[in-house]
Amino acid sequence: MPDDVIVGLDAGTSVIKAVAFDRQGRELAKTQCENRLETRPDGGVEQSLPGTWGTARATLQRLFAEHPALAPRLAAIAVTGQGDGTWMIDDQGRPVGDALLWLDSRASDIVSHWRATRTGPETYRRTGTGLNQSIQSGQLSWLERHEPGRVAAAATIFHCKDWLYFCLTGDRATDPAEALWTYGDFRSGDYSDAVLEAFGLARHRERLPRIVDGSREHGELGAEVAREIGVAEGTPVVLAPVDMLATGLGAGVYEPGKRVACSIIGTTGAHLCVREDPRDIVLSNQSCYTMPCVAPDTWVQLCSNMAATLNLEWFLKGLNAMLEALGEAPLTAEGLLPRLDAALATTEPGRLIYHPFICANGERGPFFNPRARAQFLGLSTEVNHLHMARAIYEGVAFAARDCYHALEAHPEELRLTGGAARSKTLCTILASVMGVPVRTLTRGETGAAGAAMVASLCLGHHRDLAEACRTWVTPFLAEECVAPDPALQNLYERLFGVYRRSHTNSDGFWRHLERVNAER
Repeated sequence: MPDDVIVGLDAGTSVIKAVAFDRQGRELAKTQCENRLETRPDGGVEQSLPGTWGTARATLQRLFAEHPALAPRLAAIAVTGQGDGTWMIDDQGRPVGDALLWLDSRASDIVSHWRATRTGPETYRRTGTGLNQSIQSGQLSWLERHEPGRVAAAATIFHCKDWLYFCLTGDRATDPAEALWTYGDFRSGDYSDAVLEAFGLARHRERLPRIVDGSREHGELGAEVAREIGVAEGTPVVLAPVDMLATGLGAGVYEPGKRVACSIIGTTGAHLCVREDPRDIVLSNQSCYTMPCVAPDTWVQLCSNMAATLNLEWFLKGLNAMLEALGEAPLTAEGLLPRLDAALATTEPGRLIYHPFICANGERGPFFNPRARAQFLGLSTEVNHLHMARAIYEGVAFAARDCYHALEAHPEELRLTGGAARSKTLCTILASVMGVPVRTLTRGETGAAGAAMVASLCLGHHRDLAEACRTWVTPFLAEECVAPDPALQNLYERLFGVYRRSHTNSDGFWRHLERVNAER
């Protein structure tokens, strides 16, 4: 069938993927390329704009070169990507320096000040989004103070996916989700002058790209890019929602008539639920993100903790460093993780409490603290490294529940995607911590699928988002859920209180630790 292929381009922080789907949402082909980032001693984490575009272009080139039958069938390309951060270009479309990523912590002091004054609560009432070190407003303010010439040279201030959409189409645009959670009012659906003034950034209003609903409007692929990747000029290009929302949609967070939630547990953790009434939007704390869903008069709220599987990666990296120091061969993730998962399934639960705040720039959800650090509680000679590894799994699950507590969400079913969804042990732990069944998906690339589904809606293949989900999501939900284990659920109910109280009382220690380290 001609024009029956939609490609989802998903630009993650370290990997960019291009995934081809047919009209039924079935995956046809996939390519991916690694993207580089630079970590600086002052807490900066940056990424090259030309480098990111080059990687995205190469990923698309490989897809159509390795699968030449796809190009004549191509109906659209949908673009999503990592959220937050600051990506700037000048009036000629040239990059203005490197992008500040969501991992960049240099704006932490600015954000801390805003949250402690009227700015935090006042802007939260409009954006529905709590300020943290990842959000562009703080980063832009930091750039103004430390690199004013760079800001002055910028004509447009993007996020990652917006930059790639510009490279594909020449259009300067952003999606409603990131636009509104950064500088907007979720009720009006537009940028808010009051929010920009509260941040002291009103003079940059003209630098913000126009807001485009990708489910209703698309751009066209430029001639030069089309030649480079080997497809037709003018192919529709859809600016899909930011990756967290695209992934949530692809994983089934939206299902009218059913109270579901979705957790994306990969390097970071993102936890989402749908609000079909604005009165249900939680504005009682400063830890949530609020974004319009693709369905009319519907919103998705999200609470995101900085590190999820990154904690396990850190733990295994440490084990390998020790093995190498002893002259032993390191363990590979491919061979180790399935065996570790099986071993942890029979390891005694709840022997330790682990706070999964391993990210060097602290935590952003369900609380904001750039000083937060990971910690084990309860170590003794009676526990071993398997207990520690299981505690990491449990800590990731406790962090998810902590986020849902901040969202005031009470789902009847939790849908799980991300790398952690492959772990049966983690699924059981998460179900038992949350007290609800956990359902995974039979597909892995839910972010690219969610973006492609929005493009399918834009092309008129479906009447509404509910119909699109019945085609693109429902057939890919696992038939059986992972149910809570009653004994584990009882144990974890008691331990969750210990988890929350202990991290709430740790700020004083983190402050002292930061002070000592700063004096070295």
